[in-house]
Amino acid sequence: MTSTTPSTSSSSSTTPSTDEPYRDPAVPLEDRVTDLLDRMTIEEKAGLMFQHMIVVGEDGELAGPVPGTTIPGTVEAVDDLHMTHFNLLGPAPEPAQLAAWHNRLQERAAATRLGIPVTLSTDPRHHFTENLGTAAAAGAFSQWPETLGLAALRDAQLVERFADIARQEYLAVGLRAALHPQIDLSTEYRWSRISGTFGEDADLTGELVAAYIRGFQGAELGPESVSTMTKHFPGGGPQKDGEDPHFPYGREQVYPAGRFEYHLAPFRKALAAGASQIMPYYGMPIDTELEEVAFAFNRQVITGLLREELGFDGIVCTDWGLITDGLLFGEPAVARAWGVEHLDELSRVQRIIEAGCDQFGGESRPELVIELVRTGRVTEERIDVSVRRLLREKFRLGLFEDPYVDVDRAPEVVGRADFVAAGEAAQRAALTLLRNEGAVLPLSADARVWVEGLDTSGSSGADVVDDLSDADVAVIRLRAPYDERPGRFESMFHAGSIDFPEATIAHVRDVAAQVPTVVVVYLDRPVVLSPLAEVASALVVEFGASDAAVTDVLVGAAEPQGALPFDLPRSTAAVVASPSDAPFSTADPLHRFGDGLRY
Repeated sequence: MTSTTPSTSSSSSTTPSTDEPYRDPAVPLEDRVTDLLDRMTIEEKAGLMFQHMIVVGEDGELAGPVPGTTIPGTVEAVDDLHMTHFNLLGPAPEPAQLAAWHNRLQERAAATRLGIPVTLSTDPRHHFTENLGTAAAAGAFSQWPETLGLAALRDAQLVERFADIARQEYLAVGLRAALHPQIDLSTEYRWSRISGTFGEDADLTGELVAAYIRGFQGAELGPESVSTMTKHFPGGGPQKDGEDPHFPYGREQVYPAGRFEYHLAPFRKALAAGASQIMPYYGMPIDTELEEVAFAFNRQVITGLLREELGFDGIVCTDWGLITDGLLFGEPAVARAWGVEHLDELSRVQRIIEAGCDQFGGESRPELVIELVRTGRVTEERIDVSVRRLLREKFRLGLFEDPYVDVDRAPEVVGRADFVAAGEAAQRAALTLLRNEGAVLPLSADARVWVEGLDTSGSSGADVVDDLSDADVAVIRLRAPYDERPGRFESMFHAGSIDFPEATIAHVRDVAAQVPTVVVVYLDRPVVLSPLAEVASALVVEFGASDAAVTDVLVGAAEPQGALPFDLPRSTAAVVASPSDAPFSTADPLHRFGDGLRY
């Protein structure tokens, strides 16, 4: 990785020393890890086991505590809590400022006693979703369809190319760990997290996740890699009634059809591809042979299944916020300790460590690990097992040799013209044509088109009219339905109803009764399109696409190449009647996995 070390940075973290073998790249990796581990205090070890969110301060400076949250100030986290893993929260500033801030963060870490560099992670940043708990919209990065859109293209080479581009953009600003891919299977259609998955099919997901990991990590983890944290082990798709376990009412994960292994299958492929880290989900399994506690607390799952049966010896990091009750964006946030809510904070930490996890996501409570060791409830030898894994990855990523990035180069890489063009092409290609009665699409060059919900300005190929009565064809663009939920954070999860409101259906019917109508729907989960399909001359679904991308496909400047990554149900009743864990199990679906027409 090309880099420029700031002139103000400490050289202590990069200068080899004969009495500090861990700083010398000529020393074998495991010897470097052992040397550094032996030098660490229990306070420094405990700090390494926590990864909280971090924000960029004003004008790219290191930020203080984040109001309305439990997020500590950056200086306190590095200097006092000895933390060296952080998750970048929210929209990123422009690339040069982000890179400069990253270097300031590394300078601060280099000035600590041992100079352990920071590993900076992020949720997905190359798509359209903006959710403070799951993803950030692309901003300056190249913008691609959601992961569902990549699945709709069924092209492992394209997925690897996407991941390689994302890797290069991440590296340019110092992001070295991806809190993705998400390979849960979308067998419960009401779940709010489906847009980040590869859909419903375990085989397709397994093929694409292997390509995804290759693109980010390469053949093996090294200085040009971004480490991947594959989630949510052992498969977070079958949520009871589709509710998400970010929230207490969604804590139960169910397997009425006994398909636990089906949801586990993509993780086997991810591990074979070299996944460096694994994140278990919040949910707790119900009515299985497993203990009914959330997966990160579950020794049968983390040690028994992941470690012993599947042979994984990489990092296991919990999902965010399992220990501490507090505030999230000014609103009360209950720790997601499902099944062990009765335990105090100290006992929750102990359970997670004993389950086999290495790191606590969304927390900054190293004093709890310190107390467990000092009171003899957890041995320091057990802590060393996790710290060794965490240090080993930092060495493999080359962070001890050079943690800094080239500030001037960052804007040349992030949003590079060919990267942007590749993302835009994928947006267009992922559009999926499900109905095209009378070959209404592509729109003819002389068609007079009435448009709703789509900005066609700057596009050519159709004559847009203001009055429906003057139109030869209408285009209506919609977003998938969901129930509005209260609260700033909860409202970001599109959950609940998968039926369009009656008023929306009536409006589409009215338009379609007057003129042939093209309906375009953004799908972030499989919703009931039956009432729209009954009246639409053409039906197109998309998985994250700009107005320009949609318009180009409608007028024939680009062609839809997508195929559904899941079944589309004919009714909500069919979804309710189907087992949450069983794929392709709704009765008489409107469209099947793989459906997609061509021009």
